[in-house]
Amino acid sequence: MALVTTDRFAFRTTLPQGGRLIGMDVGTKTIGLALCDASWSIASPAHTITRGKFSKDKVTLATFMDQQQVKGIVIGLPLNLDGTGSPRSQSSKAFAQNLADLGRPVLLWDERWSTQAVTRTLLEADASRARRDVLIDKLAASYILQGAIDGLVAGME
Repeated sequence: MALVTTDRFAFRTTLPQGGRLIGMDVGTKTIGLALCDASWSIASPAHTITRGKFSKDKVTLATFMDQQQVKGIVIGLPLNLDGTGSPRSQSSKAFAQNLADLGRPVLLWDERWSTQAVTRTLLEADASRARRDVLIDKLAASYILQGAIDGLVAGME
């Protein structure tokens, strides 16, 4: 079983050489995916998976991570505005625990403002509602992953 944590320093110590990370925005209907480079410079949106049975989703994620040579996983942790957990937080933690046997460390990262920030950006870009619906999950995953890698890199200084 791999490490599952909210502690960026503990996560960082499991990857002393860095390596490509995947970011996930886990929703009830979809999972937005993003990837970063091995040196943890920039996160980019990848794609969105429509959720089905967890066992099938897990195989899809594992295959994608193998193809992309992913070394670690960052999953958005939806906290309440006051920083406390919620039913969605518990769902994300359970999702993370269920991925732990894939052998990659998992970092749960505060995602309180990710969807709002991405939605605001898309609205400013005058994206249609249909276009926003297509992009929102993978862009939120990218926002979550970028915050995490910024925090991980800051922890190395």
